Amino acid sequence: MNNKFVNQEKKITAVILAGGFGTRVKHLLPDIPKPMAKVLDKPFLEWIIRYLHQQNINNFLLSTGYLSTIIKNYFNTSLFDNLSIKCYEELEPLGTGGGFINAVKQDKSYTDYWLVANGDSLIFSNLKPFFECLNDDTVEGVILGLTVEDASRYGSLKFDDDYNLISFAEKKDGKGIINGGIYLFKNDVLAKFPQNNKLSFEYDIFPYLLSQGCKIKVHITSAPFLDIGTPETLIQAEKFIAENWQSF
Repeated sequence: MNNKFVNQEKKITAVILAGGFGTRVKHLLPDIPKPMAKVLDKPFLEWIIRYLHQQNINNFLLSTGYLSTIIKNYFNTSLFDNLSIKCYEELEPLGTGGGFINAVKQDKSYTDYWLVANGDSLIFSNLKPFFECLNDDTVEGVILGLTVEDASRYGSLKFDDDYNLISFAEKKDGKGIINGGIYLFKNDVLAKFPQNNKLSFEYDIFPYLLSQGCKIKVHITSAPFLDIGTPETLIQAEKFIAENWQSF
């Protein structure tokens, strides 16, 4: 399958947020961080990296925190010589946005686009049309929105008829378009981020960007999705990978 980014000369670097404590599943994973949960003989985090690599992304920054050494030691092996994978640790919890900025500042390498993904969730979506949203010069970022039958565990996205993000809505029962946890930004937009160290994408960064007049698109998919944040969903991970790998 060949999902080449439309502008071949553009470089995309993926930052995967893998620094959380995984409080709800810690009793099932007492000695490893949640993204390292073994699924079909590979850490869940490795499946995310392999999925993004299939979308022609080769450069990865891992934002780590809890038990960060386990992640660093695993990915610092010859298994991944064809990829650039660097780990950057949070010395204190910084939130999703803060972890992203911390990794970017430490890395200091240039990229044209920054892709952000969670280390505990996976959406088997073809990202080519998602990437293409940034071919519009007026668009500065894009969120992957996910159609779900039950949005009660997640905040929903509000957007206008042209799929421009308006706001994040509170959790509500029933069908909705939720935040899929995958974002893409043009590099220049990072200069417009709020300057605090501790930041949430949902509550700090996106509202601030919108207040500054930034145009953020919502690209909607109904692709298979799983997050492993609860005991109930963690045990579904092997079946989810087995049924959906390479299905997008």
